[in-house]
Amino acid sequence: MNPAWLVAYFFGAVFLTNAVPHFVSGVMGRPFQTPFAKPPGEGLSSSRVNFFWGFANLVAGWALVARVGAFDPRSAWHVAAFGAGVLAIGAFSATHFGRFNGGNAPERP
Repeated sequence: MNPAWLVAYFFGAVFLTNAVPHFVSGVMGRPFQTPFAKPPGEGLSSSRVNFFWGFANLVAGWALVARVGAFDPRSAWHVAAFGAGVLAIGAFSATHFGRFNGGNAPERP
């Protein structure tokens, strides 16, 4: 077990998870928040910007998971580091983007 690999797998998972909403919004032709909007992370960016931002996140995530070390899906340490990255950015994104998209206060029937 190499601790540097675990850090790479954690951040690879962060990039891969972050790619999902941006890439999907982009290919669906919908605006979504990006670091390039005004204000950063709060304003909306075009679908084209989101597509390219999502793609850049995919490439970065792939590089960190597939090209650093030797990711082994049977290794509990590797999967735990990857899972922690998914959980960390997923919880942050749900809370942050929920403020702007109505996800933090669901309507009651």
